[in-house]
Amino acid sequence: MEQLNLLWMGSGLYQMTPGQGLMMLVGILLIYLAIVKKFEPLLLLPIGFGALLSNIPGAGLAEGNGILHLFYTVGIESGAFPLIIFMGVGALTDFGPLLANPKTLLLGAAAQFGIFATLLGAVGLTTLGVFDFSLKQAAAIGIIGGADGPTSIYVATMLAPELLGAIAVASYSYMALVPLIQPPIMRFFTTEKERQIKMVQLREVSKIEKIVFPLLLLIAVALLLPDAAPLLGMFAFGNLMKESGVVDRLSDTVQNSLINIVTIFLGLAVGSKLMAEQFLKLDTLGILLLGLVAFAIGTMCGLLMAKLMNLLGKHKVNPLIGSAGVSAVPMAARVSNKVGLESDPHNFLLMHAMGPNVAGVIGSAIAAGIMIKFLA
Repeated sequence: MEQLNLLWMGSGLYQMTPGQGLMMLVGILLIYLAIVKKFEPLLLLPIGFGALLSNIPGAGLAEGNGILHLFYTVGIESGAFPLIIFMGVGALTDFGPLLANPKTLLLGAAAQFGIFATLLGAVGLTTLGVFDFSLKQAAAIGIIGGADGPTSIYVATMLAPELLGAIAVASYSYMALVPLIQPPIMRFFTTEKERQIKMVQLREVSKIEKIVFPLLLLIAVALLLPDAAPLLGMFAFGNLMKESGVVDRLSDTVQNSLINIVTIFLGLAVGSKLMAEQFLKLDTLGILLLGLVAFAIGTMCGLLMAKLMNLLGKHKVNPLIGSAGVSAVPMAARVSNKVGLESDPHNFLLMHAMGPNVAGVIGSAIAAGIMIKFLA
């Protein structure tokens, strides 16, 4: 009888707290969203499973010598996993639409206002006593507005590792919900006539331009803002491998095998931070709400910048492509195209929207560098 009692007291059921049980349900919810709703399944599935594993009482998978804690220490605490994924994103990126229409860089830059507006909002709410965020935590939350998962994780690791789980879940959730969140904002800030604007066909971009651009981008930004060099450096290197055409095997590995392997470990490592004692706080709700606000403001600012460009410029820009200035590549560009087709079934905006979409990736990396430089 005593042995049975010891066995029961050592079981996970006996040791489980209500918070751990709730977080296991959260993990199951993330897995459900990944499998059934197909919301960012490549990340939400491993994150959800990581949440399940990290909340099993007595297993210790997310602490000490646990395997999930090892993944976190080696890959995220060091900053390696987000940077490797950024290299893969670079290898999957085509700078052609941006080079063909350079002024779309302004749309990507405008969309980053959501990051800084939310930073100020988080600080203001803390001052009012609603939440309790430090300046570093506010900056890490604001970066969610860039809708760039690897950048959000990288900044959170540098500035507010204690908030990593909530920030990562918010970032990837809003990336997955782009088709639901953006269209109402796009329709509210544009008229039917504006949504029907047809844009001039993009010019052909030469191979030499595509090879030189990532080098110039890295040198120009890194010399002015060295803290942005890790993210932009990996992004530019991945793109250079793709565009050079001389290392196809390496480019193919980065685009497929490497990024897939790292994504598995990254998701599990992030899931390890969804432990009950770290996640079940009022501040977590604040992070989710502020992240949504950041994303909405970024979308709005991109749209308004496009409208301003139409007032000042000769060649009209369809404001819908301004919403693609957030970094959710290529989903935000597809949403711009979809909403445009609703107003005019013959107005294809996808390639035009890819310009600000790629610019948004660059913009979020620069914003991350600024945050790290002044706050790390």
